[in-house]
Amino acid sequence: MPTTLPVPISFRLPEGWLPASPPEGPDAPGVAFAAVHPVSDAGFTANITIDGEYRPDTATLAQLADESVERLSEVVGAVAVAHRREIDSDGAPAVTQQLTFSAVAGGVRRDLVQSQVYLSLLDVRDPRERAVIRLALTATPAQHETVLADFQDFVRTVRPNSGDEV
Repeated sequence: MPTTLPVPISFRLPEGWLPASPPEGPDAPGVAFAAVHPVSDAGFTANITIDGEYRPDTATLAQLADESVERLSEVVGAVAVAHRREIDSDGAPAVTQQLTFSAVAGGVRRDLVQSQVYLSLLDVRDPRERAVIRLALTATPAQHETVLADFQDFVRTVRPNSGDEV
């Protein structure tokens, strides 16, 4: 069952990507939105997911990214952090990380790459309330480089939605 995000956002999907039903199960808790690439690679369809939660604690985005690695490793086993970068652009903190792992998808064990972006958003009505939004791209290693530019374009379109936007 898809969930709603703690704060409304707006975004634009890359050309050709299609909205999809959010995945269910222990490896995809709380997904609020999902989209799929129109071309599969070796039976796996690259996908973008969005989830988020209120985080009233003082955990840093890097600590939240570590939590994500731990949760994923509980489901799939070994997860390697191939790259991580912290960004503080104009007071809008973010963390990006790239994970590699092997998981069963479509009944077949596959090597996968997941690029994640963590965004910290303050509630405009109550700045003491902090929401963290996670954007994730999951693809095969062969397709990841092809769809990464689409994901980066997608991330650049994500904005808090004041309710006036569609």
